[in-house]
Amino acid sequence: MASAKTVSRQQADTARLKALYRGELVSRLQKELKLENAHQAPRLEKITLNVGLGKHKDDKSYYETVANTLRKITGQQPVDRMAKKSIATFKIRRGMNRIGVSVTLRDRRMYEFLDRLINVVLPRVRDFHGVSAKAFDKDGNYSIGLTDQSVFPELGFVDTTTVHGLQINFVIKAQEKSHSRALLAGFGIPFEKENR
Repeated sequence: MASAKTVSRQQADTARLKALYRGELVSRLQKELKLENAHQAPRLEKITLNVGLGKHKDDKSYYETVANTLRKITGQQPVDRMAKKSIATFKIRRGMNRIGVSVTLRDRRMYEFLDRLINVVLPRVRDFHGVSAKAFDKDGNYSIGLTDQSVFPELGFVDTTTVHGLQINFVIKAQEKSHSRALLAGFGIPFEKENR
């Protein structure tokens, strides 16, 4: 049997949104979506952050800025992305390295990042009226694009002198798009109102 200290340490190690998901969100979603059991409830599997280098693919200082941004806001070392096919217009050859940088977050770091995104980052976006409800793909995954990295409080003035955007993708295991939206709304992601 686990001691009280071990249990309290495990609770402290669990991210707030993960505890919320396990404690009340699963049962609430099961009732709302009329699911037969709790295992059918939608689940957030991972969050990926991507930055394409575009025309700056040969600029080493731009690459360093992007990699540093992702490292600071996620707490993980970013991974270089290679070109999967050749595109002559953009001077990209198949197998070319460093056309983009990405980070994949899972479990605790994923939930901690989501918590910061909802409660700190999105409210700092200028003229923010909520995120689009139309950014779900056919599998129920969701994407948010940010045009300026300076909304992340982890970054100082020096880190934001070179402005770049980033793409945040939520990979969700769900039966339908509406289930994915219900999950993200349950976490507190503010969707824009339909009449806008």
